[in-house]
Amino acid sequence: MAKKKGNRVQVILECTEHKNSGMPGTSRYITTKNRKNTPDRMELKKYNPIMKKYTVHKEIK
Repeated sequence: MAKKKGNRVQVILECTEHKNSGMPGTSRYITTKNRKNTPDRMELKKYNPIMKKYTVHKEIK
């Protein structure tokens, strides 16, 4: 079977506030995006269970 060539790719989102705070652990989410519509890095507000609040999560890698 040949692999389907599509514009959808899996991306990992990581919390920026948590990373800068120096606290142990990380808050990461896996989602998909359309490479054609969103060529640059994604930025979403997601819930960080360690900090117990909504924070900005940026695409890594």
